Amino acid sequence: MSTQTILILGGSIAGLGAAHYALKHTIPQLPKKDGTTYTVTLVNPSKDFFWRIASPRAAVNKQLMPSAKIFYPIEPAFKHYPKGSFTFIQGTATHVDAAGQTVSITTSSGEQQTIPYTALIIATGMTTASPLFTQTTSASDLTSAYDEFQKSLPNAKTIVIGGAGPVAVETAGEIAEFLNGKPGFMASGPKNPKAKVTIISAEKKMLPVLREAISKQAEKFLKRLGADVVYSTKVVSTTQGESGKTVVQLSDGKTLEPDIYIDATGVRPNTSFLPKEWLDSRNKVQTNPKTLRVDIAGPKIYAIGDVGSYTRGGAIDIGDALPVALTNLKIDLTAEITGKPATQERHYKANLAESQICPIGTSKGVGAFNGNKMPSILIWMIKSRDYLVGQLAQATVDGKTWEKESKWKPEPISQAQKVGLSSG
Repeated sequence: MSTQTILILGGSIAGLGAAHYALKHTIPQLPKKDGTTYTVTLVNPSKDFFWRIASPRAAVNKQLMPSAKIFYPIEPAFKHYPKGSFTFIQGTATHVDAAGQTVSITTSSGEQQTIPYTALIIATGMTTASPLFTQTTSASDLTSAYDEFQKSLPNAKTIVIGGAGPVAVETAGEIAEFLNGKPGFMASGPKNPKAKVTIISAEKKMLPVLREAISKQAEKFLKRLGADVVYSTKVVSTTQGESGKTVVQLSDGKTLEPDIYIDATGVRPNTSFLPKEWLDSRNKVQTNPKTLRVDIAGPKIYAIGDVGSYTRGGAIDIGDALPVALTNLKIDLTAEITGKPATQERHYKANLAESQICPIGTSKGVGAFNGNKMPSILIWMIKSRDYLVGQLAQATVDGKTWEKESKWKPEPISQAQKVGLSSG
C-alpha cells in the first residue's frame, strides 16, 4: 500500500480552489490500484487565507473592512474531508527537483523539509510592489503594516499613487473618500477637501482592460472625491528624501514629494524557487496555454493563476482555468495508473472579453462584463459594498464554489503529451 501526494504550492484563490477540486472531484474518480491512495498537501507561507480583493479598503479603513473579513484560517476549511486526505504545511518553497519529484520547504519555524510528490501544482501567485496588497508571510505582519499606514493617513495632505490599474484606482477612491468624505448630491467635488490624491498613469487612460469611456467615467467619480489623474507619465524612480518622505521622479521631469506614496505599478511572480528554464521573460511559469501543463518541466506539473504565463490575471480567469488543470491532472494520473495512453484532454480558452469591475469609494464604481458596460449601481451591488466578502470569501476558503464538477468538452490529446506520457 502506498500514498501518492498531489502537492500544491500557494494558498490563495488558485491554490485553495485546486486543493478542494482535487479532493472533491479528481481523486475520487481515479482508478483503484493495489491499495494506492492519493492525498493533497498544501504549502503556504501563512496559515490564513487573505482575501486580497478587499485590500484597497482594508489598507485604508479597518472599521469598514476589519481583519475578520479578510483573513480566514485554512486548515479548518478541510476538516470535513476523510482523515489523512489533506495536509497543510505553513512554509515557503525554496527549491524544486523535478527529476527526483521533490520540493524543498522552509517551514514557519525555520525547519527544512523535503516533500515528495507524484503531481505538482504551482499556484504561488505574485507579490505587489506595495506591501499593502499582498500577504507575504502572516496575517499579523500584514495587519501591522495596515496599522502603521492607517496611523499616518489622517494627517496626510498629499497622496500619490503610481499606477492606474484597478488596485490603484480602487485605493485612490478609498483614500479620497476616507479623507475628504462623500461629495454632496450633484456636487462635482468635495467642498473642503483635506487631502489631494493623485494617480500617475503611464498610459493615456486608466484601467487598461476597459474601454476609454469607462476610464473617463472612473476619472469623473474620482474627481468627485478629490482625486486627480496625471496621464501619459511614468514614475521613473523613487528615493527617500531628507524629510523621510518619498521623492517621486516623473518622466516629464517633475519631482513630487507627497506625504504618502503608494506603488501600485506592477507585480512580481513568486517564482524565485523554480528552475530558470521553466520561466519566461517576465519570470512567469511557461505554461501550455491549452492544457496548463508545464511541459518544459516534465509530466504532471501544472500552473494556475497569476503565476502562469497563459493568463492576463484575475479571479474570473482562475475560475476558468482551474478545472482545466485539475481535469488534465486526473487524465494524466489515470493514464499512469492504468498504463493506457490518454486519448483526450481538456483545453483552456481565454475569455478576452471586456470584463472587470472596479469600485470607487463605497457607493460608486465602473466596469463591464463580457463586453457589456455595467451601471454604477450594479457595481455597487456586486462589489463596492464589501469587495465580494459576503458572496465569495468564505465560500472560497470552504471550497463551496467547487461543489459541482465543471463540465467540459474533450479534445484529442496532443502529440506532445503523447510523447511526454510515453517518456514519463
